[in-house]
Amino acid sequence: MAFSPLVDELVESLRCLPGVGQKTAQRMAFHLLEKGRGGGERLASALSGAMTGVRRCERCQNFSDTPVCGVCENPKRNNGTVCVVESPSDLLAIEQAGGYEGSYFVLMGHLSPIDGIGPADIGIDRLVARVGSESISELILATNPTIEGEATAHYIADRLDGVDVLITRLAHGIPVGGELGYVDGFTLTHAFRGRKPLVE
Repeated sequence: MAFSPLVDELVESLRCLPGVGQKTAQRMAFHLLEKGRGGGERLASALSGAMTGVRRCERCQNFSDTPVCGVCENPKRNNGTVCVVESPSDLLAIEQAGGYEGSYFVLMGHLSPIDGIGPADIGIDRLVARVGSESISELILATNPTIEGEATAHYIADRLDGVDVLITRLAHGIPVGGELGYVDGFTLTHAFRGRKPLVE
C-alpha cells in the first residue's frame, strides 16, 4: 500500500540509517507524523544544520563545526602523542573512557581494496605529512582488530618506516571479566602474542 508521496519519501529517507529497514522506517515516520511533529521539526532543523555546518577538522579529520576541532585546540592535550582511530565513534569511546590525554587522527575508515578504498581515501598521506612536520614522539595505532584494521595499521607502520617516531598498537586480548571458553580464536591468538610478565 502506498501513502502520499511525502510520506513515502520520509520513509525512504529514514532507511538510509544503519539497521533501519522498511518496517522500522515506517514506524519512525508514523510516530513523527502522529505524535512527534515538534520533535520532527527539531530533527529536520538539526539535520539541515549538521549537513551544511559540520566539516572535518583540518588537523585530525574529526567532525567539527569549526576549522580546527576542540580536541586539537585544547592546550592541555599532549600533541606529542597521536592516537590513530578509524572513526569519530572510536575517538568518542576513548574520550569517554578517560585516561588518554594526547591528540588524534581520524581515518574515517580503513583500507579495503575490494571496496575501492585506498590510502588517499582515508587520509594516510595527511597523517604521514603530519608526523613529518610536527614533533610527534609516539603514534598509537588504534584501528579495529579486524583484518582490514590490521592491514591498515601495518600499512601505516610501513609508510613510516625510517621515521623517528615510536609506533605502538593497542593491546588486544581477553576482556576483563571474560571467560576463555567464550573467547573466539582470533582474540585468543592476540592475547597469547600480547602476553606480558605478571610482575614487572
